Amino acid sequence: MTDEKSRILGDLDAPRGTAEDGPDGAGPDRPATPPGRPPRRRRPFRRLMIVIGLLVAMVLATGFAVVMERQITLNGNIERIPGAFPDGAGRPAVGADGAQNWLLIGSDRRPGESGGQRADSIMIVHVPAARDRLTLIGIPRDSYVRIPGRGNNKINAAYAFGGPKLLISTVEQLTGVRIDHFAALDFQGFVTMTQVIGGVDVELAQQVYDPANKVTWPKGTVHLEGERALLFVRQRYNLPGGDFDRMRRQQAFVRALGKKIISEETLTNPFRLNDFLEAFTRAVSVDSGVTMSTLRDLALELRDVRPDKIDSTTIPTRGTAMVKGASVVRVDRKAGKALFDAVRADTLPDYFTKNGGLADLEIR
Repeated sequence: MTDEKSRILGDLDAPRGTAEDGPDGAGPDRPATPPGRPPRRRRPFRRLMIVIGLLVAMVLATGFAVVMERQITLNGNIERIPGAFPDGAGRPAVGADGAQNWLLIGSDRRPGESGGQRADSIMIVHVPAARDRLTLIGIPRDSYVRIPGRGNNKINAAYAFGGPKLLISTVEQLTGVRIDHFAALDFQGFVTMTQVIGGVDVELAQQVYDPANKVTWPKGTVHLEGERALLFVRQRYNLPGGDFDRMRRQQAFVRALGKKIISEETLTNPFRLNDFLEAFTRAVSVDSGVTMSTLRDLALELRDVRPDKIDSTTIPTRGTAMVKGASVVRVDRKAGKALFDAVRADTLPDYFTKNGGLADLEIR
């Protein structure tokens, strides 16, 4: 019994994992490697995975850096207009929750540049809360309206007198619609924009001659790019409907431009898309509340809108008249009330179903 007890106690006191262990690390606590199986070597595989992980992280970091650099660059291209909006007192109430109203103009000069800055084209772009369509509401540049502090005049004179702030105040007073954002497109940038996307096609109902620029626009499909596109949207003389046809041209062109931008040949071509964004951000001036993130988020929200979901109309008018030797457009305020109420309530589809008024974009 004494010998047996000594043997047991000796086993309990023996050190673990010492020379008593076999060459494969087996010992009292670890079983020996089964015969015929080599020792497991995981370190090379783990190192390989670490290297691959680092490479993937580097690629992602580089891609993120490129994206951020492009966003910073594009954001820096955009000119911001400080103090673009009138003071809060007396402005229309905020519209339907989630909807937006942008005042978009086209002009020869950017806001703040010296010289005359009369807006060549003026439109309200209504973005519904559902983000399922867009409505372009044209305001004839010769609309005879009251300009706050300046008396009665053509609406495009408001931009020359007081820049975006006075124009926004005039439009809000005319329509009762609160403007959420302002954007001005520089026509020279407009030329570059059409060039980088390869131009757009529009349909003309009949042949028209432009006597000022000595250009004949044939009936049928017309390709517009660069300076040619600019001549087309700015033609003023010899149009059957005068300024109204000019507005229809501009709306049809905007619709065709939107179609080209969201087409696969633009969106799936990173070089063309980048060139377009470069041209666009260099051509546009916006209120100080608009960032690249604002534009990006809005573009993502509107990604499913197709050309047939872009509606065009013009504020109701009562024809033209002569005032102090100048031809002006008379605004029909009574008929316009229902349209502007629908903009504020974000119910334009119902308005058009009941009242009509959508523009036929087969232009002349």
